[in-house]
Amino acid sequence: MTAADRPEWRRLDPRMLAVFPLKVAGGLIPVLAVLVITGQGDGGWRLLGALGTPAVLVVVGAVRWYTVRYRVGAERVELRSGLLARQQRSLRRDRVRTVDLRASPVHRLFGLSVVEIGTGSTAAKEGRLSLDAVSSAEGERLRRELLDRTSGPHPAASTPTPSTDEGATVAQLDLAWLRFAPLTTSGLVAVGAVVGTAFKIAGDAGLNPVDLALAAGGPLTRAPLWLAITLLTAAVLVVAALGSLAVYLEGWWRYRLTREADGTLRLRRGLLTTRSLSIEQRRMRGAEVSEPLALRLAAGARCTALTTGLDTGTSGGGALLPPAPRSHAHRVAAAALLLDDPANATAAPLVRHPPAALRRRLTRATLPALALALAAWLLRDELPVWPSALLAVPVAALLGADRYRNLGHALRREYLVIGSGSLVRRRVAVSRRGIIGWRLRQSPFQRWAGVVTLDAVTAAGAGHYSVVDISPARAVELVEQINPALLVNPSGPTGERVGQPLQRG
Repeated sequence: MTAADRPEWRRLDPRMLAVFPLKVAGGLIPVLAVLVITGQGDGGWRLLGALGTPAVLVVVGAVRWYTVRYRVGAERVELRSGLLARQQRSLRRDRVRTVDLRASPVHRLFGLSVVEIGTGSTAAKEGRLSLDAVSSAEGERLRRELLDRTSGPHPAASTPTPSTDEGATVAQLDLAWLRFAPLTTSGLVAVGAVVGTAFKIAGDAGLNPVDLALAAGGPLTRAPLWLAITLLTAAVLVVAALGSLAVYLEGWWRYRLTREADGTLRLRRGLLTTRSLSIEQRRMRGAEVSEPLALRLAAGARCTALTTGLDTGTSGGGALLPPAPRSHAHRVAAAALLLDDPANATAAPLVRHPPAALRRRLTRATLPALALALAAWLLRDELPVWPSALLAVPVAALLGADRYRNLGHALRREYLVIGSGSLVRRRVAVSRRGIIGWRLRQSPFQRWAGVVTLDAVTAAGAGHYSVVDISPARAVELVEQINPALLVNPSGPTGERVGQPLQRG
């Protein structure tokens, strides 16, 4: 390609000159408010320094806009940055796996987006390019161009227009799903983050966070202990539920999963910060439906994609669906895998594992509970309520039995389905074509029980998925059904089987 044929270098959108200072300076607002209200700090100099920071940010933003340039060629995506220390980075176009669009409230105010271009490399810096910020229309154009494997670079129009093709809807938000929000742990995490931030700001302002907490809970200190504990627990649960609802709405408002014209799955969501994730169908290696205990009791579940080249740090772990009804999660998993019937994927009926698997789960669950009950009995003089420790034994036995009930596997025409877990019940459908290797493991206890663990190795998701506690013969049978020629010795005149060494691990 001659120099005349190469596309021109392009700058970020000039509106980022307003976005950058506002985004960074927003973190100073709580500190300034505390300083002004409480009068704490080192006087006017500290306040003057804080007020002068946005001016510095404006200069930094202007330098950044002037020095950052990018271009998309036929073979590479290139990015230049830096004033004193110049830096140029590039990614091969055929290595681009994801083009994600993200827009914070400040970005949306000015009609801008952040474009994250990734190759799926584990080295986050070397495998990603970030354009902060370009116009939303330009971001959409870049997404389509970089994920289009059939053509070269599109001409860079001065005012690109967004496409009106919204794709075929696979799933979209149902307000009835909000009932699952309080059953997640996001509320507790959000409450902990808010409390931690409030304590830090109070400490920076010269206030004692412990004294503030005691002053706020003064009436509780005069109430009976049982009443104080009950009220405090109820308050934490209510605040956590409200926090979970807020996190759910912010993260999944306007959620929509669509199938684009080129077959790509596209997920869009977000209330304040909007996010867009695109997943190429040819990189899908399966899907997982998980049911944490609280969601499971309410017949809810999550659905995630198993795909290669996905940066879990910016894609939400490949989540395809917010907490939703279990049946809907299985349906979305099947639709993501281009299947009409969920029974051919994550909702497939499972084959039970041998009785030895049940014995192992009951043993591993009840032995610690029995040890706890014995310790409580030995300390019965110091622990008058030791008989309550005996309740742990039947609870543990029920947990072990439930783990066995959820354990199993199924082989479908295109997918190997694996079930496991109790506190978090999981169903994983792994593409048979996406299995790149097998690993057979057997602990001493498994050897004594006559069972093995078969790991299906794949390049997506967790890297391997385990069929736990099956018979050695069934493990060999599964490998032969999925990879028929793997356990045959090609050097033998009649194709000698080599299953026995595999059984021994």
